[in-house]
Amino acid sequence: MRRVWVIVVIVVVQVLSAFFFVSDILSSYVGFWTEPLSWEVRELLELAAAGGLAIGVGFGGLALWRAHRDRARAEERLRVASGAFMELLNERFTQWGLTRAEADVALFAIKGLSTAEIAALRGTSEGTVKAQTNAIYRKAGVTGRPQLLSLFIDELIGEDNIVRAKLVTGAEPAPLLPSPPPVEEEPAPASRRA
Repeated sequence: MRRVWVIVVIVVVQVLSAFFFVSDILSSYVGFWTEPLSWEVRELLELAAAGGLAIGVGFGGLALWRAHRDRARAEERLRVASGAFMELLNERFTQWGLTRAEADVALFAIKGLSTAEIAALRGTSEGTVKAQTNAIYRKAGVTGRPQLLSLFIDELIGEDNIVRAKLVTGAEPAPLLPSPPPVEEEPAPASRRA
């Protein structure tokens, strides 16, 4: 909020300074003032107006520099987030045991391509793509494309601080999903024990 007030004050000072110079020029042609100002007052007003414009130029340059810096930071965050998303995709595809073809189909599905578009890009039939997407959904434990995409979005939104920590420290994030508990074998039925 303070930044907004500083900008408002600077703009007001610049407007008043510009008004002074424009009105001074017009007064020499039109004659706004009936009594001339003393040269001391006139010099002080001109110095104040020139100072106001100079301050405005300085703060304008500072604002431009800050905008450029903020844009560069935003681009870096987007690059890191994009990289983090691709890392997350690759981790999950490996965790689910997807084949290379299934991973390609999953990536295209997450991007929003239709079955026909995926088949055309991969040079396969739509039936093959449907079979691969069913295998992907089964391995990921979801029932369809929206749930598949939701898995990744939930992890990225829920773990926003991971992207931020990676940007600031360069450290690798902790795993997003806990490791599944070990599967205990059930005892054999009584009929098989004998």
